[in-house]
Amino acid sequence: MAEITMGAVAAHFGRDVGRTLAKLPGMVEQARARGVDLLVLPDATVGGYLLDLVHPGGASSGPDSLLPPAVEIDGPEVQAVADLAADMTVCFGVTERALEGGEDVRYNSAVCVQGGRVLGSHRKVHLPLGESEVYRAGTGFVPVDTPVGRLGMMIDFDKTFPESSRTLALADAELLVCLSAWPASVTERSDRLRNDRQAHLFDLYDCARAAENQLWLVSSNQTGVLGGLRFLGQAKVVDPAGEIVAKTWAKGGLAVATADVAADAARARRTMDHLRQRVPSAYENGLR
Repeated sequence: MAEITMGAVAAHFGRDVGRTLAKLPGMVEQARARGVDLLVLPDATVGGYLLDLVHPGGASSGPDSLLPPAVEIDGPEVQAVADLAADMTVCFGVTERALEGGEDVRYNSAVCVQGGRVLGSHRKVHLPLGESEVYRAGTGFVPVDTPVGRLGMMIDFDKTFPESSRTLALADAELLVCLSAWPASVTERSDRLRNDRQAHLFDLYDCARAAENQLWLVSSNQTGVLGGLRFLGQAKVVDPAGEIVAKTWAKGGLAVATADVAADAARARRTMDHLRQRVPSAYENGLR
């Protein structure tokens, strides 16, 4: 694989799907002008995230209008982004509507598109706080083959668990991406976002997941305020040593880095190969 240019977006996306689809062309063109081959947009790009993590549907069984609009993976909204992507590989988040057993269910999903088609998707596995009242949990981590390499996708809280990225790395992911709608702490608020406990953890998890798997990681996030949540931003690109090589702060922006991701992973594993030097028999009792 030759060098690729990776872009991580920090931006605000709200409930108005039409407005989002109208502003995405400008974002994609800005990234294209900077030579980006892989663009990672935040979780809940289309339709926005929840307004509250404790009672996401309202204090009681409130109306569905309190929840993000749900779209189908094969629907017109996803197709519009796929067409916009053209030769760029783009990952973005949606609330996915699916029909299962005659029941309408929702997933918090990441979709990867390129050249007018859907290459693959990931349904968020780990659901914090009240998310489980709204979304059904995904069931696994499977890399997606794309023109920029084999991508392992995660959605915000997924990256808290080392097993998520390790499963993707063991399935030959060449590059990790994590789409987030990661807010500041809802219990221990700080006057400054950069001092917030969650700001520290957000960066820590990104760096740890990259370093322990010796892979590049591209991490996006929402910004601004939606309902009672204030999002951190802090989109970034992290190298296989766990070093942040490009980053935005709390405001919107695009973090860009160029690398030969396959060569860098091979170089990082030349003497200390974390995947090859695992001892699975020693972990068995702790994995269940």
